[in-house]
Amino acid sequence: MSDATIRPAERGDIAAVGGIYAEAVKNGTAIFETDPPDEAEMARRLHALLKGNYPYLVGELDGVVAGYAYAGPFHARPAYRWTVEDSIYIAPPFQRRSLGRLLLTRLITDAQLRGFRQMIAVVGDSSNNASIALHAAFGFRLIGTLQSVGFKHGRWLDTVIMQRELGRGDATAP
Repeated sequence: MSDATIRPAERGDIAAVGGIYAEAVKNGTAIFETDPPDEAEMARRLHALLKGNYPYLVGELDGVVAGYAYAGPFHARPAYRWTVEDSIYIAPPFQRRSLGRLLLTRLITDAQLRGFRQMIAVVGDSSNNASIALHAAFGFRLIGTLQSVGFKHGRWLDTVIMQRELGRGDATAP
C-alpha cells in the first residue's frame, strides 16, 4: 500500500467526505439513506460528532482523502452514552488496500481513550462480507441479523449487528 495517513477530520474535508458518502448512498447497500445529504448537512454532522467528543477520522492515500471513519452515539438515551456505533467508508478506487483496517484500528483506540466501553457495528446488507470480515478481525462478535428491514435498489436488505468491548468493557462502572 502507498503511504497512508490517518488523522482527525477537519471542516476542509467535508467535500471529499461528502463525495465518498454520496457514492455509497447512491450505489451501495451499506447505508439505508436513499438521498445523499448536501455539504451543509455533512458539515453539521461532523460538527455535532466533534462537539460530542466522538472520534472522526479521515484516511489519506497519496495525499487524497480516500476514506473516513467515525464513532457516534449508538442511541440518544442517556444510559447508552458509553456505547458508540462505528461507521467506515472507503472510496471505491481505494477499497481493498487496507485503509479500512487502519481507520478501524485508530477509531477503536480513539474511542477507548475517550472512555467509551462498547462499540457496535450496524452493517447494512448481510452480503457486505468485507465489512463483516473486517469487524470480525477486530474482535467484533455477531449479535444477530435483522432480516429484511430495509428496501433499497429494488430489494430487501438485512442489517447485521456486531459488538466488541472497548477498554474495560463492562468490568467496571464508567
